[in-house]
Amino acid sequence: MPITKATPNVLSPISTSNTPNSIVLRDSSGGFGAGTITGSTIENGIFTNGYTEEASSSTISTTTYTIDLANGTVQLLTLSNASITFTFPTSTAGRSFFLTLKQDATGGRVVTWPASVKWAGGTTPTITATASKSDVFSFVCVDGTSWVGIVVGQNYTI
Repeated sequence: MPITKATPNVLSPISTSNTPNSIVLRDSSGGFGAGTITGSTIENGIFTNGYTEEASSSTISTTTYTIDLANGTVQLLTLSNASITFTFPTSTAGRSFFLTLKQDATGGRVVTWPASVKWAGGTTPTITATASKSDVFSFVCVDGTSWVGIVVGQNYTI
């Protein structure tokens, strides 16, 4: 199929001997190049220019906070309420994310993790209480029902 018949903003197959089973995105101006693919599955993808996850940062001043992976899978959350209870996204096998919790200038903030988080040895970690210090956590869902919580490191200056 010739590339010239590609519809704007639609993935189109390229059938040349150099690019078997490849796709290209034609933009609205008729040019070809990089684009955003939303709601599609990529199998056996090769990322030639590196791989980057979306990152976000927020300050939490409420008593409850819902982690929304639409904001990115690398999140920096500054804690500015004395006690914060987290709600996690629905457990889906294969999903994962990083969470960095940073104490504000006051420090001493505490968090409550969802029951769906399973920690090593069944022991929930205590976050660093020192003002302006950060702890990094990773969460992965392997079974579709719970999140495995991993302490990556604590007491960072970020």
